[in-house]
Amino acid sequence: MVAARVAIVTGAARGIGYAIAQRFVADGCSVALVDHGVAIDGSAPDPGVVRDAAARLGPRALPLALDIAQPGAGADAVRAALEAFGAVDVVVNNAAILRDAFIFKTQRADWEAVLATNLGGAFELLSAATPAMREAVKQGRTPGAIVNVVSTAGIYGNFGQGAYAAAKAGLIGLTRAVALDLARSGITCNAVAPFAATRVTESIRPANEAQQAYKARALKVPAERVADLVAFLASPAGARISGQLLGVRGREVFLFSQARPVARFVAPAAFDAREFGELLSACFEPHFAALTTDLEAFNTDPIP
Repeated sequence: MVAARVAIVTGAARGIGYAIAQRFVADGCSVALVDHGVAIDGSAPDPGVVRDAAARLGPRALPLALDIAQPGAGADAVRAALEAFGAVDVVVNNAAILRDAFIFKTQRADWEAVLATNLGGAFELLSAATPAMREAVKQGRTPGAIVNVVSTAGIYGNFGQGAYAAAKAGLIGLTRAVALDLARSGITCNAVAPFAATRVTESIRPANEAQQAYKARALKVPAERVADLVAFLASPAGARISGQLLGVRGREVFLFSQARPVARFVAPAAFDAREFGELLSACFEPHFAALTTDLEAFNTDPIP
């Protein structure tokens, strides 16, 4: 489906990123695997992790042991892909770390580390890749595609995931902006919220029986289904889709709504708290989003 294209995939040595890279290679795509080989919290980098992953995928896989959170790493990845394969058609921003803590316990260093990898890394790569992608279109190459791997935590929120949720919500906003920026070039940009058994789901610490049940279900969902959707979006068959927020859980594929006004009232000219409150309650309360987490929203059996 993505044959003869060149992709850069971050966080590509394990989990969802590896499944995506594996699918691309199987489809005839050349892939630059960007992965620092870190633990789920971003510590203990190991360049051997990405080298081993690339070796399993074969000669069309290029290992790049880069920390995508570092300034210049995105440019290094693009340069290496261009030198090895001659083009960059597809970018998949998948790299992410977790440093969970309640907001009243979160350390600034942890907050910044999560945002630097999960959101700043995507910016780094896109700012470096999109000039080459746009120029390729001008030279007659088929327009490419960008897929940003987000999370339902960035839509619903979740306990103790302020940094992770903020980064993923920011990535959704970046997706929309980039889709608009690249629309004239025909390059698409979409966000995918995946459900799959990965180190992220393994790290869930259930606080109650419902969350324990969610974790048990989540650990049964194969990452390969996420790769199917990403490969479709990255192919010419998905060229009409841009700026969208999709999800995939096993064989279930979701299209999420995006924040738009759902109700409106006109406040009185002279502010009166009681009257203002009555208007707000009458107009808005029927539309308020329930304060539920993504774990509660998707605590049903997946379709594998």
